[in-house]
Amino acid sequence: MRLTVGEVGSPIGALALAVDAEGRLRGVSFGDGLRRAMTRAYPGVEMVEGAVPEAVAEPLMAYFGGDRAALTRIDWSLDGAAGDGGFQARVWRALWDVPVGVTLSYGEMARRAGERGAAQAAGVALNRNPIPLVLACHRVVGTDGAMVGFGGGLERKTWLLRHEGALLI
Repeated sequence: MRLTVGEVGSPIGALALAVDAEGRLRGVSFGDGLRRAMTRAYPGVEMVEGAVPEAVAEPLMAYFGGDRAALTRIDWSLDGAAGDGGFQARVWRALWDVPVGVTLSYGEMARRAGERGAAQAAGVALNRNPIPLVLACHRVVGTDGAMVGFGGGLERKTWLLRHEGALLI
């Protein structure tokens, strides 16, 4: 697999993005960890520098501009990703169904992925999510509503949830 890696600015800092030959989003990182994450998610991947396609950049900018549904317009794929089968993949796909402005607990995420009582395993799967923001792991919070566990940092998680109009406890 060959991925084109580029960067776009945002109100929460630079976003490093990886897209495949079809222009589908394969990776998002809040900083310099994208290459490491893509190597973990797609062993043997080849990465080249390039521009982020408008079909990915425009919805991201629209989201940050206030269009809460804009991220749903980004074409993405996790086909071929390490962990694309089993529980981890079910967690990733369940993220897609969490509406903007809604938060849920790690335990609820595990239940939605078919493994009641596997909150810690859901946390591991969320930590390995190759496309955070689009598969909105920032919407998963502690059982008591605490802001925990976000690879982009808790300040970004709080900013994103406020931006989406989520009720924070």
